[in-house]
Formats: sequence, C-alpha cells, structure tokens
Amino acid sequence: MAIERSAAKRPNWSSGFAFIMATLGSAVGLGNIWRFPYVMGQNGGALFLLMYILLTIFICSVPLLCELLLGKQMRRGVIRSYEKINKKFSAFGWLCFITSIFIPCFYFVVGGWTVNYIFIYLFGTIPVNEISQATFETFAAQPVAPLIMGIIFLVLCAIFPFRGVNKGIEQANNIIMPLFIIMLFFLAVTGLFLPNSIEGLKFMFAPDFSKFTFTTVLTALGQALFTLSVGMGCLVTYGSYLKKDSDIIKSSGLLIIGNTIIAVLAGIMIFPAVFSFNLEPSAGAGLVFITLPKVFAALPFGQFFGLMFFVLLFFAALTSGISLLEVSIAAILEKFKISRKLATVIMSSIILVFMFPTTWSFGFLSGYKMFNMTFFEVMDFTASNILLPLNTIILCVVVGWILKPKMELLTNNKKFYDVFNFLLKFIVPPILILLMLFGLGLV
Repeated sequence: MAIERSAAKRPNWSSGFAFIMATLGSAVGLGNIWRFPYVMGQNGGALFLLMYILLTIFICSVPLLCELLLGKQMRRGVIRSYEKINKKFSAFGWLCFITSIFIPCFYFVVGGWTVNYIFIYLFGTIPVNEISQATFETFAAQPVAPLIMGIIFLVLCAIFPFRGVNKGIEQANNIIMPLFIIMLFFLAVTGLFLPNSIEGLKFMFAPDFSKFTFTTVLTALGQALFTLSVGMGCLVTYGSYLKKDSDIIKSSGLLIIGNTIIAVLAGIMIFPAVFSFNLEPSAGAGLVFITLPKVFAALPFGQFFGLMFFVLLFFAALTSGISLLEVSIAAILEKFKISRKLATVIMSSIILVFMFPTTWSFGFLSGYKMFNMTFFEVMDFTASNILLPLNTIILCVVVGWILKPKMELLTNNKKFYDVFNFLLKFIVPPILILLMLFGLGLV
C-alpha cells in the first residue's frame, strides 16, 4: 500500500479543469443552495447580494489567495504547512483540523436530510401535496432514521478520498459539478416561467438602500467566507495538490466568478418560485426543507422537480463534504505517516461519533442545551462564528507578516502585489476581527 509521506510523492491535479472543478465543488455546497437564499431573504434581498459580491471580490479574495498560496508553496496539508513555516505554529494547523471536524458534525446531518427527501420524491413514500413542515419535523425528531441517512451521506463522502486524489476526489468532481451546473441552470430557467416570477427577480436585483445596515454588511461577509470555504483548510489542502507552474490568481478568479454565479442562480431558482406562490422569502433555515416542497406540490410534475432539486442539493453537499473530509485525512496521513485508507476510516469514525448527539438535537436531546443552544447549534455557532473567522485572521497574519510570500510566487504585476499585501496586512484582519466580535454578539 502506497503511503503519501512527502511532497515528492504528493499527487497533483491532472489538469487546471480538475482543480477548478474540485475547488468549485468545495466552495459550492449547502452554503450556496440551502443557506445563501434564506440569509439573503432575511437581509433585504438585492442589497445583501450587492454587499456579498463586493465583499467577495475585495475582501474574501485575499484570504482565499492566501490559502491557495500556502498550500502551493508548502505542498503539505494544513498542519504540516504551518509547521513548515515555524514549528511553533503547529497549533494553528491543528485549529483548522478541528474546524474540519466540527463542520461535518452538523453539515453531514443536513446532508442526511437531503438523502431522505430524495427517497421521498423518488419513491413517492409521501404524496407530494402532503409534504409539509410536519414531515420535516417528524423525521428530524426520530432517533434512528435521520442517523441512518446521515451515515449514508458520510459513507458516500468518504468513498472518494478513500480512493485517493486523482481516482477519487478528482473523478467525483469532474462528473458531479458539470451535472450540478446543468441541473441548477435548468431549474433556474424553469422558475422564470412561473406567474409573478418578476417579483422574485425584483427582490434579488433591485436594491433598497434605505434598508442598509451594518448587520447586512457583516452577515454578507460571513456568508461569503462560508461559501468560499475560507478558514476550513480546504483550499490549503487542495492548493497543495497544484503543480508548481499553476496560476493561482487565475484559478482564484475563476473560483470566485463560478461560486458567485452559482449563488445567484440558486437565488433565481428559489425566489421567483417563492413569490409566485406568495410564500415568505425570509423563512429561515426551513426555506429549502419546508417552504419549497409547497412550491413543488403546486407545480405540474411536482414530484419530478422536487426530486431534481434535492438531487441538486445532495450534489452540492457531497462535493463540499468530500473536501472537508480531505482536510483532516490529508493532515493526519502526513502527520502520523499512515495510509490514506486508514486515515479515511479514522476521521470518518470520529465524525460519526459526534453526529449522534448532533442528529438527536432535534429529538430527545432537544431539551438539553448549552448556552441556551442545542448540540447542533453549538457546533454550528462555534464553527461559523469563532473557528472560521479566527482561522482566517491567523492565516492572514501568518502569511502577511511571517511568511511574506515573494512576488514571483503570486504575480508579475507589482501594483497587484502591493495592493494584495496592503489588504492582507492592514485591512482584512481588522474587518475579520470585527466580524468575529459581531458573531459573538459583542458588537
């Protein structure tokens, strides 16, 4: 059994297309299809979208470039990358490692919900017009069924890193992402033909600046970081598989453009339908699992459209789940010099243990709370409001002030390099600190 022990034996993406599909698969997940529409709905629609796009380009692109640069230069997973800069920085790598465990513990539970809805629409176990809020709540509260669905999702995610970078992760993204984009485009276009869909488009693209608040800006920034997979170690790990002559600025630009287009298409897919059927655009986390089934019930061929939507959601969750697993797998196989297959089994088992209380947070453990939050909410809150911004702040400080990447590793354009350095050192970290304080309720 081959063991990946050094950068010399490290696999590489077979092509630029493979890398873009993998990083896009990492970035495009439940954050785009599940979280983005309801957060946008709660924060004013078009104004939030405008803030999201501007912050993605001018702020979030900086740590995104840092992660890819760190991975490409060090050619290691997230723990060894920080150690290679300075052994004292090992803790920073372990913090990213912990984050890559925290997120799947609740993310894979939601992935299990998508598997359940696929079964419902595929086999018609519940008539389309009877799928309701009670359907979701009854299922989520069960002790066994949601856990089984979550385990199915975990196993499906683990299969691909178990097979390796090229034969597993790369092949999965090369097939799934094009299918995902085709399905998303089809559903988005279909939504435009619904009656009153123009109101949904107005909600998305006609900003009302009178609703501008500081909260909208910070929420948009947090969403942008989440959807781009910044602060999780995913891009460091995927960047470490890049060839030495790879253009990370071009790759970053394509990733940002692709991710933004997909987020916008997700909104076009959802909001015209929501307005067409006089539903509430700010329905919250239940928008996808509770509100949208009402739309499918009212549509001709509703079972087909419902099935296609939840397969789409599953694909989005799967590619992100694969990248999250790969962070921890790559880290421990390098750190402890074990095989990829053993590392996959170990990390999947650890995540599975934490999935038990996370899944049961909607059932018999719903009454057990820490800081007035269920276990699911604690994991989500800790990852989203503490670990992700903290990891990103550390990344910017270490790369900007300690590593000080040479210009030739990034670009031949001195003006671009100077602007990047200025943002990296003096602008992005304070903004991220503000975001973390906001997330903790201290601002």
